[in-house]
Amino acid sequence: MKIGFVSLGCPKNLVDTEVMMGLLRARGHELTPDPRQAEVIVVNTCSFIAPAQQESVDTILEMARYKQEGAARRLIVAGCLVERFRDEIQAQIPEVDAVVGTNQVEQIAAACEGAPVAAAREPFLYHHGMPRVLASPRHYAYIKIAEGCDHPCTFCVIPQFRGAFRSRNPESVVAEAASLLAQGVREINLVGQDTTSYGQDLGLKDGLALLLERLAAVETPHRKWIRFLYAYPNRITTRLLDTLAAHDVLVKYIDMPLQHASAAVLKRMKRGASGDLFLKLIERIRRHVPGVVLRTSMIVGFPGETERDFEQLCQFVEAAGFDHLGVFAYSDEETSRSYQLDGKVPARTIYQRKRRLLAIQRRISRARNRARVGATTEVLVEGPSPESELLWQARLPGQAPEIDGVCLINDFAGAPPVAGEIRPARLTEAHDYDLVATLLEGSEEVRLPPVLRSA
Repeated sequence: MKIGFVSLGCPKNLVDTEVMMGLLRARGHELTPDPRQAEVIVVNTCSFIAPAQQESVDTILEMARYKQEGAARRLIVAGCLVERFRDEIQAQIPEVDAVVGTNQVEQIAAACEGAPVAAAREPFLYHHGMPRVLASPRHYAYIKIAEGCDHPCTFCVIPQFRGAFRSRNPESVVAEAASLLAQGVREINLVGQDTTSYGQDLGLKDGLALLLERLAAVETPHRKWIRFLYAYPNRITTRLLDTLAAHDVLVKYIDMPLQHASAAVLKRMKRGASGDLFLKLIERIRRHVPGVVLRTSMIVGFPGETERDFEQLCQFVEAAGFDHLGVFAYSDEETSRSYQLDGKVPARTIYQRKRRLLAIQRRISRARNRARVGATTEVLVEGPSPESELLWQARLPGQAPEIDGVCLINDFAGAPPVAGEIRPARLTEAHDYDLVATLLEGSEEVRLPPVLRSA
């Protein structure tokens, strides 16, 4: 059968999609990116917050039209939305033929083939021996090193449908990484709800640092980048920072969602700490890893967030000088513990606070990008730019795929650009989030950008 996939949500969800596609291809099915040609359509959903849920529902209904028009015979809904609204999906969207939850990934073939979908006997965790079809560009890939989460954050519902935290065997992760790198992948991005907790459930101390050391040692015929995402602030150890600094193939980039800076709000979030403690942590990170690029995310409008709390957040962002910062409007999820909290912030106030915080970060980002102009650094060439046929698109080590800005190549010296290669480039222009560069000969010495401590 020809089977089409739509994958929504985060990279962790994308890995699940890739595993499901691998299982189906191993069964002899053909994959197609065109839903008009698919006999079966699978929508792998996200339900983290209300906008993600709405996007999932809208996509399911859009794909249902292909079935109504006779283009597809079956419609399967998979992923996080199933875990939260399994009964509602089956009752309210009759076009859906089967649902596959996050712990039923191995049942995707049964669902597509019309066989009964067995209930999950235990929490699912994929391994390197499972087939997988990459849906990302061939030069980078995600590896999920753990599943689930044990943190008690009151705004988050992920533990309810992803389960308790569980790490993959380190040998399995290294084997998968070696296989991907041998296939020509140049950048490995490690993901999990909290990558910095990796290995704790296996009895490993400094599990992530040990894993990074092993991945750095994997031999490849070409230059590689290794990056980890979604670090928890109180799990950033000195051992981890020293490991990051010691290996040039480990990207000097830390994505550390802090969520807020007001001690009062963080306490209600069940996160703990404060802006002052975070500033000390950031200073320690920058001291141990010169030139490190820092990304974080914040939630505005959390129940009980006062004007004073928000001002503290703004002052903290100014002082921290993050390279990248994402801002989320608080989403009041019925099954989250924060749903029961009082002091709900009006939607208009949340919108205004989000705009103000983004404006602050835009100015900081522009200043930090301008400070990089004139530096020579590595870039990973991604291909022709979707903005113009006259430009190529690349990324600096400090630009993670899909979430940060990009580097636009408007000139090159020597050989023309080739998608997937890592080459030096001289940064020539700065914009709010993107940079412009000249691609240089591959033999030119790379001079890393200066250490940037504040905007």
